[in-house]
Amino acid sequence: MKAAPFDYALAHDLDHALSFLDQYGMDAKLIAGGQSLVPMMAMRLARPEWLIDINRIDSLKRIDLSSTHLTLGACVRQRDVEYNEPVTRALPLIKKALHWVGHQQTRNRGTVGGSLVYADPSAELPLTALLLDATLHLESHQEGRRSVLASDFFLGPMFTAVSDTECLTHIDWPIWSGPRVASAFEETAIRKGDFAMASAAAQLQLDSNGRVLRATFGVGGMDGTPRVFPELAQQMVGLTASEVDIKGICQEAVQGCEPGNDMHCSSEYRRHLARVLLERVIEQTLQRALSQ
Repeated sequence: MKAAPFDYALAHDLDHALSFLDQYGMDAKLIAGGQSLVPMMAMRLARPEWLIDINRIDSLKRIDLSSTHLTLGACVRQRDVEYNEPVTRALPLIKKALHWVGHQQTRNRGTVGGSLVYADPSAELPLTALLLDATLHLESHQEGRRSVLASDFFLGPMFTAVSDTECLTHIDWPIWSGPRVASAFEETAIRKGDFAMASAAAQLQLDSNGRVLRATFGVGGMDGTPRVFPELAQQMVGLTASEVDIKGICQEAVQGCEPGNDMHCSSEYRRHLARVLLERVIEQTLQRALSQ
């Protein structure tokens, strides 16, 4: 299929883009990379009357790195993060997640903000944002500026807290400081670059005695939004690697998920797959942290 007819406008700055959203509201869509929106338009799952091009807005392309946070503009290309050595050294999990996003050509055009706003349940960056407690910053003429935690941002499949007149401007990703921090990201798809049947990610830090100081982990593709498990992660705190009941924790985590059936696998197989991947990433993070 081809996209339904639409009109196009090039926004020169953020205020210009927000003015278009004020005028056209739910009939308009912002576009930068188009790696999520254009396929949806081609399948007639999205039929905007207006596309507002925000590619030339420099304020949406910032990359700022401090000792505590990484700030990425919504229009930063995924490739520009993946190959930014200071960024990936400070926040290795984001590079590990981007490795699984589509193909190289996809990441050349796809933006960080686009992946978050379109919120596919199987997408890698929404899971990473939830895992790291990222903060997403929105702006509109009607509502001004507001900040939303990732835990409040993803509301359902392809559904977020962004209103029809708002634009995601930038995202703050917390950086875990100190030694013995490790992370891992794994997923399984029919083919490399396809949507994940299930994914899992984890990050933890050990203290000088080899005990878990803090931990976070989650799964994607198992519900309408990615899932993280802070209560189960808290059970790991204070334990050594050998004391952590990885299998028990992962089994409890996936039992609370409600995966669907599709042409690729059943809900039970998807739950099994997520459990195996989750066990794998937690084991990897423990071993990597121990080796530091």
